[in-house]
Formats: sequence, C-alpha cells, structure tokens
Amino acid sequence: MFAQSLPFAISYVRELSGELRRGNQSDALSNTQRNWLGFCLTGLLLTNSLCWAAFERMGMGRYRIGALSWMFRRANVAWAKLIQASVALLLRRIKCNSGTLVLDDSDHRRAKQTPRIFGTHKVFDKKTGGYFNGQCLMFAVLVTEKFTIPVGFSFYRPNPVMRAWEKEDKRLTKAGVKPADRPKRPAPDPKYPSKAQIALSLIDAFCRNHPEFIVKAVLADAAFGTAAFMDAACEIAGCKQTISQLREDQLVVFRNKEITVKHYFDTHPGTSQAVCVRGGQTYTMTVNSARLMVKAHGVKRFVIAVKNEGETESRYLVATDLTWRTLDILQCYTLRWLVEVFFADWKLYEGWAGLAKQPDEDGSVRGVTLSLLLDHALLIHPEQLACLENNTPACTVGSLRQASCAKAFLEFVREILMASEPAKMLEQLSEKIKELFALAPSKKHMNTRNLGRQESTLSLRHRAVSKITSPKAGMPVSTAA
Repeated sequence: MFAQSLPFAISYVRELSGELRRGNQSDALSNTQRNWLGFCLTGLLLTNSLCWAAFERMGMGRYRIGALSWMFRRANVAWAKLIQASVALLLRRIKCNSGTLVLDDSDHRRAKQTPRIFGTHKVFDKKTGGYFNGQCLMFAVLVTEKFTIPVGFSFYRPNPVMRAWEKEDKRLTKAGVKPADRPKRPAPDPKYPSKAQIALSLIDAFCRNHPEFIVKAVLADAAFGTAAFMDAACEIAGCKQTISQLREDQLVVFRNKEITVKHYFDTHPGTSQAVCVRGGQTYTMTVNSARLMVKAHGVKRFVIAVKNEGETESRYLVATDLTWRTLDILQCYTLRWLVEVFFADWKLYEGWAGLAKQPDEDGSVRGVTLSLLLDHALLIHPEQLACLENNTPACTVGSLRQASCAKAFLEFVREILMASEPAKMLEQLSEKIKELFALAPSKKHMNTRNLGRQESTLSLRHRAVSKITSPKAGMPVSTAA
C-alpha cells in the first residue's frame, strides 16, 4: 500500500513536464496531470499491473477508478511526445551523446476472444510450434556505455487482405494451379506497414527528435537482413554500419561463381578467437570472415561466420561497413542480446504485460507508453543514478522494484505513526480497507446452491443391469430386466 506517490516518480514527472515545456509551452503537464502520472507510475511499479481497480486499492482510495480512467482517456496529454521527451531528459541528465540502436519485436499472448483489444491476431508460437491470439510490438532500444532503454515502439498488424491471399495462394499451389491462373498479389496497404517499415520509422523518429545524438550502429536480427532495410537504416540513422544476419542458403559471389554462404565457409574453416561478449566475460568462438558480394544485396558486404563452442552450425552475420574489424563487428552484434533482457524486465516488472485490458488503440498505445515511462523513471531512481554517476554496476529492475515496495510500505507506516491521533487514523484506515477490499462471493463453493439429488431412486431399481448365463454359449450376458 502507498499513501503518496514515490519521491523518485514525482521528481521524474516534474522533470518530464519541464522537458515537454522546452519543446512546446502548451505540451507541459498541469498539476493535476503531474499528480495523476506520478500516481500511475507508482501504481504500475507496486502492483505490477495496469489495472485501475488495483491502483485504487493499493492507493487507499486516493484516486477512484472513474477518475483514473477519465484521465487516461480524456486528459489533454501529449501522449505522442512523452517517450521522446523522456529520452531527451535522460540523455541530457546522464550526459550521453552516442550509442547503438537495436531493433526487435516481441509477442504478447492475449485471450482467445479479444474484440476490443487493439492489434490482436494469430501469432506463431516459437516455443510450441503452434499459434496463439496475441499482439506483436516492434521496439527500438538504445544501448549506450551507461544504460539500455527503449526509445520507441509500435504495434505490428498483419494485412488481413494479404493474409487471405497468402492462404488461398498456398492452397492453389498445393492443388497444382499454375501461377498465371492464380490471383495476383494485392498491393501493399499503408495502414498495415511491414515490420521492416515500422523499424525504419522508429529509427527516423529517434533521429529526428535527437539530431545531435550519434548513432554508431544499427542492429537487427535475420528478419531484417535485406538490402533495402540495411541501406535505409544507414541513411536514416546517419551511420555507416548496420549489422544483421544472412540465411545459410543465400548466394554470394566468389571468383565469379555463385555459391551459398554456407558452402563458402564450409570450404574456408575459421579459427578460434577469444570474443568479449557485451563487455564482460570472454568466450572462445570459431570465427571466419570475408568481404563478399551478396547477390540479393547487389553490393559487397562484410560476412562473418561464427560458431560457439559445442555448436555444430554457424551463424552468418552481415555488415554494411567494410572498414570495421571482424572482432569489432562481432562484439557489437552481441549487444543485440540486451534487447531480450529489456523484454524480460518489461514483461516481469513494469506492469503492462501482467494485467492490461484497456480496450481500443488508445488503451493499448497509452498503456505501453506508461510502462516504458516507468522504465525511464527507474533510471533516475536515486540509487540507480548514484551507480551511473559513480561508474559502478547499475541495479536490476527487479531489485529496484523490491526496494520501492519496501520503502512505500515504510512511508505508509510512518505516516500513521506521525499522525496527531494515530489510533483514530488507524481506525479510519481499517474502515477504508473494509470498503476497498470487499469480499466477493465465490462460485466454487456450493453452500448456497442446490447440488442436485445424487442417489438412486427406489422405483427405478428394477432397471438395474443383471447378469444371466446364455444357454447356448455358456457365457455371461448382460441384459435389462
């Protein structure tokens, strides 16, 4: 429980409002909006959910459900500018001017029937090989020498017309229908951009809002290893280096012959190298590299084959800048794993993935925005800020949440003890708890309902099955009396 918003949340919201005012005077948050946002960030952290009812209970009725929901839906808040304003605040506060952008997507499972949840669709389950109904979010995560934070997001929605065409085209192909007799591929719909287009728009949004920031490299997985994406990412980010992956069957040109990248590196074995992973532990990997013409890209790329100890298959990295060293590219690409750490923290501790049922597009987009603002706010938590300023290891999100919960409870108890009449205040809180934490009737227990008659009926006993012996076969046969 908490009586007041946490001090670091109040301080963060005040500085965020100042950052919004720097961009546009009319975008600054009012006192009511600042109080509400600080309360929501505190509620997100302590309840680990985006649930107005939970906020009301844990906040001891300071805000009612209707008031919280109204502010979320109707308040004149510059939602579209909050994330970038917060990023600008952190970059200025922690004095950081260069870093690496990492792009990746994350799936979030929802219920089977979600008519009001924005962007839900059938998502492939990588763990089971099946499908589930859920949402897919595309993230841009900034990795610097001091911190790792999300700097943008967008919901991915597949084009239903394109999906229907792909399903029908697959069926006709299996039936042996010639391509000329099958329906033509529908034109792309701007309302449903691809993941690559969303990723490029996130890069563009970050670079436009922070033109002084130096992007050293852009990292993305194999789904973005196309020439169009890699060249566009370099152009938008103003850098020369984009690193992704190639499939093993992609063709490269070697001595005027086209061969697969797997075949090339199978005939050119690598050497063992000590690779420092994410600036920490050093691992021994089998590494080989070459500057090869990638046929699908139409230009020469820096291609690296890497294999960890104990692995039988190599992964093939591809980079646009031919002037980097092999180990520099490899060490830079290991930073892509940090986006998975962010996903784990975001889903476990920052509220939105736990319980967030706000309907429609505004509900989903604003809900994710609040959870990402909490991630940013934790970066200027006094303990975290001290670690960053003194160049000591930063704290995990889980430990910060535990410390914040303990501090909120301690402040709640202190407020009771410091009251002029503690006994009276405790009695008032007791009544408030009874009101907010009302016990709900259970449908599991049948003490107030008819369980039904569960015994035999005397008049129907003659219908019981009896066994007699068949005179012909001499075997027991079941008959009805």
